[in-house]
Amino acid sequence: MASIGGGTAIKAKHQRLVLLAIALAVLIAAALLAAWALRNQASYFYVPSEIVANPPEADRGVRLGGMVERGSLRTEADGVTIAFVVGDGKARVPVTFKGIVPSLFVEGSGVVAEGHMGVDGTFVADNLLAKHDENYVPREMQDMSKEQAQQVMRETQ
Repeated sequence: MASIGGGTAIKAKHQRLVLLAIALAVLIAAALLAAWALRNQASYFYVPSEIVANPPEADRGVRLGGMVERGSLRTEADGVTIAFVVGDGKARVPVTFKGIVPSLFVEGSGVVAEGHMGVDGTFVADNLLAKHDENYVPREMQDMSKEQAQQVMRETQ
């Protein structure tokens, strides 16, 4: 048995209960501290109609997902910046991106742009994630027959 302060003895069962309560309190405090530290790191996902109806703050990191509208893709004069429009059939959002564009990024395809809303209503992307449809075939396998492609898949497993 342990004693506290003035010689009062605590039974082993109560001592374990107190240690369990302290450990639980520390665990909860650590979880709350981690959640508080990461509160601004969360990147919320919007589609164009949501971002037009309720735009996020200008400095808040968000993701914008939709389809790159045909005829909207253009390269700016600096040769590195591109501008395009992302739509969802209900609304359109202009986007700018400065950097290397993914090889799957084309007009009419799906895209997820990570960035923030500019004060002028243009979405400023820091990163682009190009999406492909369910019929996607890697370039290396486009000229193969279905049987050849299946053979390659078996060999790589």
